[in-house]
Amino acid sequence: MKLLLCSDLDRTLIPNGAQPESPRARALLRALARRAELTIAYVSGRQRARIEEAIREWELPVPGYAIADVGTTIYEVRDGHWREWEDWRREIAPDWNGLGHDELAALFADLDALVLQSPDQQGTFKLSYEVALDVDRGPLFAEMHRRLAARHVRASLVWSVDEPRGTGLLDVLPAGATKLHAVRFLMERGGFGEEETVFAGDSGNDLAALTGGLRAVLVANADEEVRQEALRLVEANGYLDRLYLARGGFLGMNGCYSAGVLEGLAHFVPAVRRWLDACAPT
Repeated sequence: MKLLLCSDLDRTLIPNGAQPESPRARALLRALARRAELTIAYVSGRQRARIEEAIREWELPVPGYAIADVGTTIYEVRDGHWREWEDWRREIAPDWNGLGHDELAALFADLDALVLQSPDQQGTFKLSYEVALDVDRGPLFAEMHRRLAARHVRASLVWSVDEPRGTGLLDVLPAGATKLHAVRFLMERGGFGEEETVFAGDSGNDLAALTGGLRAVLVANADEEVRQEALRLVEANGYLDRLYLARGGFLGMNGCYSAGVLEGLAHFVPAVRRWLDACAPT
């Protein structure tokens, strides 16, 4: 058999949230990653350099693939070499109707609620803002959509919350470049079927992938608002059996971060429990 684990990084595999990490969790993940059956893909809002930095800092397994910049870039990782998939860029580029990052940013320059994130958080097809949590998002998003439609731009507005910093994060992406679309593109090109793929996440920018029909895991440290919205969406979409909410207790761990990813993976793929029992963490 073969298995593709597509996982978010920050506050999913990386324990940089408020909740404690189960001490054995990342060691078990590293041990599991040595199995030939398992391919790991990191699916993150981070740029490539910051993904590589996270791998070193948190001693994470080197992945086979990386979906970076909230789904707008895909890399294949082989023998230490990262090769970007240009066909994915060609797939999503038409959504922005020929506009570049800076031209799109100019459309919203007069909206005071939007504060551009730092340059290292921007990408060719990723326009990223900080937004105060108390801003009324409904009228703001409606005005942004109006301006995008006027320029015939097909875009997604992806909202998430940076809990440690207490601020909202808003990504403007090509409509076809969500994490869900990118994972499905990877599945198709990599030859991974529906029953061979599991996605794991924790935040608002994971919602499309968590609730779009993939077998998916929401880690126990996810915000309650995200949890309730994920449940609402999978029920509305008819995918209740495709979403697993980690709750802890698996191998004596708390279900947060990597522990929750492993718990959910074992729920969908029972062989994972046997693999974990058979391998000693390092």
